[in-house]
Amino acid sequence: MTTSEENYLKVIYHLSLVSPKGVNTNAIAGMLETKASSVTDMLKKLSDKNLVSYQKYQGVTLTENGFLSAKIIVRKHRLWEVFLVDKLGFAWDEVHEIAEELEHIKSEALINKLDSFLNFPTFDPHGDPIPNEKGEIVKMDKLLVTDAVLGMDYVFVGVKNSSAAFLQYLDKQNISLGATIKVHEIESFDGTFLVSVNKKQITISNKIATNLFIR
Repeated sequence: MTTSEENYLKVIYHLSLVSPKGVNTNAIAGMLETKASSVTDMLKKLSDKNLVSYQKYQGVTLTENGFLSAKIIVRKHRLWEVFLVDKLGFAWDEVHEIAEELEHIKSEALINKLDSFLNFPTFDPHGDPIPNEKGEIVKMDKLLVTDAVLGMDYVFVGVKNSSAAFLQYLDKQNISLGATIKVHEIESFDGTFLVSVNKKQITISNKIATNLFIR
């Protein structure tokens, strides 16, 4: 596969997690910042390679082969993120774009050695699951802070929004993976949340709360 084909597969994979019955071509175009006509052309190529099932006006789904291929790309991306953070000292908001380049390395042997070197991590620095070499993923039951029971202790396990700006905000608030989070009160007027993070009380907006995964 070309780098462009791999990028399309990965985007379709992520979009299919919320639209399993079929991904809209406009949604793909939006994610890749390209024209819908270009998406259509690429989907035809991927269909010819039996990586997607595509019918005009009915959206696109990944074939079994396409689904596995997409998860292997995701696997490489997330393993490189672990390496960059744990071994090279990058911050979690710095690694996405670098991993975007490294994920296209073809060597399966290298990626499997990297996995072993990192002691087979199951989650990346943002709390997202890492598929193993067979594409299998460890599932974790989690919920958003907006769905938390008041007064109950939870552990912060991931982010819905992994943009650099959001991760930098969390760093400023000392909210890191593994932190204990408790929701004390929700302001009825504007939906502001009074929470404690490792027993220190802060207020966060509803927008922030809808992007924090806990369990």
